[in-house]
Amino acid sequence: MLTKKTRYITQLIKQGEGLHLDFKFEVSDSVKIARSLVAFANTGGGTLLIGVNDNGSIQGIRSEEEFYMIRNAARNFCRPVVEFNIVEWNIKGKKILEVTIPKSNSIPHKAPGKTGKYLAFIRIVDENIVAGGVQIKVWRKQNSKKSIRFNNTQAERILLEHLKEHSKITVWSYRKVAGLPRFRAEDTIANFIILGLARMETTAESCFFTAEDIPEL
Repeated sequence: MLTKKTRYITQLIKQGEGLHLDFKFEVSDSVKIARSLVAFANTGGGTLLIGVNDNGSIQGIRSEEEFYMIRNAARNFCRPVVEFNIVEWNIKGKKILEVTIPKSNSIPHKAPGKTGKYLAFIRIVDENIVAGGVQIKVWRKQNSKKSIRFNNTQAERILLEHLKEHSKITVWSYRKVAGLPRFRAEDTIANFIILGLARMETTAESCFFTAEDIPEL
């Protein structure tokens, strides 16, 4: 008969990896685990199960050192620091670490990328990817609390018309049709997202923007 804690972990594992759940066979690199911590913190929170293989089989942690590597990652390789909670489970003699990262009010959090530069990561399906320029600008504008308005500029009208005609657009294609530098294009799209005129759709391979509530000019 399964115990209450065994049922809990079993049901959690059955959910499979996804937007808010990730399995880690082990923690051997504080920098890499920091990317997972910030990705969850930036994407509504999530749970890491340490000692579980990608296929959901329970391997158990190899060393108590893994707890300290997670703490080191959160404190020294996440900017700002990512809060987390750890519960240790013993399932059939194998220890599993359940690391819970709550939704953060201090986004964006950043961690070192492959070159060592600190980058903001987000969670897409079951992957951690680098947040794009538009997402960064949306966060900054939301944090600034400054009022965002539709000013009916030429750049805004071009974006509205394109979304009405084609339903979606990328930063690159918007730059091309509007003749804008990347910063201006990203800034205008970010304003549209905050105003509820556009929605960001991100995959591991691409990022595009779709129409929301488009007004008549």
